[in-house]
Amino acid sequence: MMARRAISLAIVVVLTVSARVAAEEKEIPLFPLPEVVLFPNVDRPLLIYEPRYREMVADALKGNRTIGMVQLRPGFEKDYEGRPPVYGVGCAGVIQESELLPDGRYIILLRGLTTFRILSEDQRKPYRLARVETIPELLKDEDRGPLSAVRERLATLLVTALPPNADLPDPSLDDAEFVNLVAQALNMPEAERQDLLERTGVLSRARALVERLERK
Repeated sequence: MMARRAISLAIVVVLTVSARVAAEEKEIPLFPLPEVVLFPNVDRPLLIYEPRYREMVADALKGNRTIGMVQLRPGFEKDYEGRPPVYGVGCAGVIQESELLPDGRYIILLRGLTTFRILSEDQRKPYRLARVETIPELLKDEDRGPLSAVRERLATLLVTALPPNADLPDPSLDDAEFVNLVAQALNMPEAERQDLLERTGVLSRARALVERLERK
């Protein structure tokens, strides 16, 4: 039990340091995908197969393991091999786990850290690099009570909104993690998910999720 607790604490320390690094990062690689949005404090497994993004992962693993997930805008197909337009707000994540497959592809587990706004891009690499401005999701003390209440309402709505055999989010998650997990996993148009990502804080995101479920 003590060994398991020590491992858990070590993981927390690593993630805290990684989050601090990501928050100070001036430039990060971008991984643009259609219909994929990453949220802070949520995990997402990814299969990396394009050569330019294999190089991106290899470089990230040599550095601070940070990648910025951004969603491609509609119409990206015309210039997918180039640099098609992306939404201006994304989420930086840290590579928690990685596996290099025999054919050169990677399987990675990305953990969301913080949202960011793209300021400019650099084209010196085959993959996209961007200078970004982080958008910390700070929770004010006076917002903690309202967030807890909205989280409870959201949990109640999920019981009726999800299929009978669907797994509900772990109730032991803290309020912010619970809300962000629902925002990432709930079935909805990706334009709505992008809107949730761009909300000014987790309380606004939670309220928007409740409004969406109450409309059903």
